Amino acid sequence: MKTPKIIAEIGCNHKGDMEIAKQMIITASTYCKADVVKFQKRCNRELLTKEEYNAPHPHPENSYGKTYGEHREFLEFTLDQHRQLQEWCVEYGIEYSTSVWDVTSAKEICTLVPSMIKVPSACNLNKALLGYLCDNFGGEIHLSFGMTTKSEEEKIISFFERKKRNKDLVIYCCTSGYPVPFEDICLLELKRLRESYESRVKAIGFSGHHLGIAVDAAAVALGAEFIERHYTLDRTWKGTDHAASLEPDGVRKLVRDCRAVAKALTYKNEDVLDIEKVQRNKLKKNQVKW
Repeated sequence: MKTPKIIAEIGCNHKGDMEIAKQMIITASTYCKADVVKFQKRCNRELLTKEEYNAPHPHPENSYGKTYGEHREFLEFTLDQHRQLQEWCVEYGIEYSTSVWDVTSAKEICTLVPSMIKVPSACNLNKALLGYLCDNFGGEIHLSFGMTTKSEEEKIISFFERKKRNKDLVIYCCTSGYPVPFEDICLLELKRLRESYESRVKAIGFSGHHLGIAVDAAAVALGAEFIERHYTLDRTWKGTDHAASLEPDGVRKLVRDCRAVAKALTYKNEDVLDIEKVQRNKLKKNQVKW
């Protein structure tokens, strides 16, 4: 079993504040011992219609602007700011990554040449976005399968095969909800994805939006090579994602447990292990030999 990579998804939980983002990078690396932090990049004028941009936020108590568009712009970092985030990641020894929601954002983030770029579930049918990444980005392309039918999954995988990029593709088992109740996580979908696609893609991961950390260790046992969870410094902060995120101690324990499970997923390399031989000699010494 490969040691899973743990991705602490900051997303927009930095509240539009670079200093908070920096602290989240430092904490994820030095305290949580995560492998990757992940942000988001959106071109809101491209993603939203004029009506959507100018409409009020559906949950005004979580809004950082008078309209939904203003709210999204407040939380958005520029390309130069993302370059600074990437430099901080290098400084503090953790991998930088970003989800891109549109072609404009993909073009910008590709100039930073990260090792991985994520396509969120909401955008996994955007052929222009997928095509741009396949043609212009040489790293791993990670893609979540939330809100996606089985026939759409097959179309996505086939698209990457036609582009000859399927071996750079990492797909994620995911249920899109915030938070997701345990009965809707459907963790055995990992088994289905492995049976259907393991030979056709680079790896399979798990992106969770549930509460707690027990499920993630089980995902590792079912073969997930990447574990992605939303991460915040304070679950009570204003914003829609904080309540479904893990605080630093939760991420730290998640990393510990997932790595422990991965280490335990082996067969015995001999009938009686060295650690057992002392106990065997002590506890079985008077046993009748067969």
